Amino acid sequence: MILTGHGMNDTRVTRAISLCKRVVSCFSYSWKKRRHLAEVQIQLGLPSYKLITESATRWGSRQQMIERVLEQEGALAKVLSSDIKTRHLVPTWQDLEVLEAVQKVLKPLQDFTDALSGEEYVTLSYVKPVLHLFNESLLACEEGDSELCKSIKTSIVEYLNSKYSEPATTDLLEMASFVDPRFRTTYIPSEKVDALKHRAVLEVETLLADQSSCQQPYLRVPTVPEPADGEAAAVAPKAKKTLASFFKQRTATTTAPTKRGAIENELSSYLQSASVESDTDPLKWWKDHEFVFPALSHLAKKYLLVPASSSPSERVFSCSGNIVTCHRASLKPDAVDRLVFLAQNL
Repeated sequence: MILTGHGMNDTRVTRAISLCKRVVSCFSYSWKKRRHLAEVQIQLGLPSYKLITESATRWGSRQQMIERVLEQEGALAKVLSSDIKTRHLVPTWQDLEVLEAVQKVLKPLQDFTDALSGEEYVTLSYVKPVLHLFNESLLACEEGDSELCKSIKTSIVEYLNSKYSEPATTDLLEMASFVDPRFRTTYIPSEKVDALKHRAVLEVETLLADQSSCQQPYLRVPTVPEPADGEAAAVAPKAKKTLASFFKQRTATTTAPTKRGAIENELSSYLQSASVESDTDPLKWWKDHEFVFPALSHLAKKYLLVPASSSPSERVFSCSGNIVTCHRASLKPDAVDRLVFLAQNL
């Protein structure tokens, strides 16, 4: 959790979150408290929702716990204050202010994290625009923010910027955003655009060279069948070269663009092509324009298929754990692979 693990060690935040956990535990271990809470929710016109317990292995569960406690604060206070043993768990106005500040900061992070953890769409190219959005608007200090809210925002922004400041990570995110037709050079610093273009051309050259080397062993040189015995091979008369043929060959040789020049022309055409709507699927766009930008399409496949987070692989691990249980520990690896594949694709 960014809030407690990276620079936010404020005692007020620690106390408020600890109070939330104790309140949730109080209701999770008492069916009488849960029944009383359901009755009070109906009386106050609140949604009949259960409290959410924080889980260390589920991202966003702390924010969801805080959000639910704030939503049900009136009902919780009434139920807890009715029992002398739990009156001390009623959140004070100071605790509520702290929780509201934390909720205000963590809510956009939760929403964007859920979006970046998807599997059915491109995610890596979104990281650079999302970081820009955090720095410029969502996590920027506003005039009405409390000092605690500003402190939390500043701490999270500094952590995110430092996390993605490594050169290798920056190069990956910039190239992924560059080959996304929705963004291209929008979120790349102007002083780095030329260097990024040059690197893109070199990578495309490398990808094309690797592809040609992989396909070379499978190429077959056509052979001309030998004439049968007793048959004279028909010899075609040799055509006479005209003076114009020499000029035609010379012109074709001098005007033919080099491979790098062709890639650069393709890259220039890609950057000057029509703008794309924000809800466009970049993979479908590249599929439709693969014949227009055949070389750059290889670069798009390389970067746009990379997930932005480890959530997809972690879901596969969780799926495997649900399949290989204590009662099914004798499954063969091939059987596990097939079961996981079916569970993920059916």
